[in-house]
Parts: sequence; C-alpha cells; structure tokens
Amino acid sequence: MKPVRSLARIMLSGIFVVSGARNLQNPERLVPAAKPVTDRIAPLIEKNAPQFPTDTESLIRANAATQLVGGLMLATGRFTRPVALVLAGTLVPTTFAGHPFWNNDDPAARSNNQIHFLKNLGLFGGLLLAAADTEGKPGLRWRAGHRIGHSRRTMARTVRTARREARIAVRSAATARRLPGR
Repeated sequence: MKPVRSLARIMLSGIFVVSGARNLQNPERLVPAAKPVTDRIAPLIEKNAPQFPTDTESLIRANAATQLVGGLMLATGRFTRPVALVLAGTLVPTTFAGHPFWNNDDPAARSNNQIHFLKNLGLFGGLLLAAADTEGKPGLRWRAGHRIGHSRRTMARTVRTARREARIAVRSAATARRLPGR
C-alpha cells in the first residue's frame, strides 16, 4: 500500500506546489480578489500577533510560501499528517477569496467559480484524509487505549500477586507460631 499512498500524496501536493510558487512570485494579481478576506483577517492578526505584517500582499505571500513548503513536504512524505492540516487551513481563505460564486451575477463566471469552489472542497477532503492516515500503523487513540489496558492488566496482576504473597505470609506466620520450641 505504500506506493499508492506515496503516489496519492504526490498527486495531492501538486496543486499546492505549483500555485504556491506562482503566487509567491506574482502576488499582485491576487490582491483585488483577496482584499475582502484579508481585511477581515487583518484585525485578528494585529490583535494576536502584532509583529506580523497584515497588508494583503504580505498575507498572500505567506499563504503561498506555506502552500509551497507544505506541498513539498507532503510530496516527500515529511510530517504528512500535520502538514496536511496546515495545507487544509491555507485552503480555506484561498477558496473564499478566489472563488466566491455566490457574488457572481454572470452565469458563466458563477458556474466557473462554483466548480473551482467544489474542487477546493474536494482537495480539503483529501487533505483531511491525509491528516487522518496513519499508514496502517495504529493511531494515537488506539495506542493510548492499548497502553491503558496493558497498565490495568499489569496492575491487576500485581495486586493479585501481592494478595497471594500476603496470604502465604499470614499462613507461614500462623504455622510458625504453632511449631514447638518457640
């Protein structure tokens, strides 16, 4: 199954590598479409992280760099689960800024944006699957539950052994008291 997973991750990451590189080189072309979204996000960034730039072009570059690096990491199989979540996070503002089909009056533009919106929704779903994929290994939840169960069994075994040893000690003491010569 490893070749299928590797191929799927490479195919999934392609759009992020290509669009990330393109948008990193030429962010100016996206500024008009991204401005409504970045204007809503900028106050949150200024409030929580005042050291980060909040102008639209810088936010586009940051998103593009994240997509480029994340796409490369996903393709090479490095930190695939967290990277998939990060890429899914970058896809949300990209989709809302780039494909607001609900704002289009032209039926052709509306249809085109709706198709791209649904494509990004499909990519989002693929990234969620990649984030949940443990590559056939047990997940954290299973491993934690397995460890807890193992600890409980070990503790129960220890308690049974201690009780048995205590009973033996009590019987040995009682027998020793009955022995003549004391």
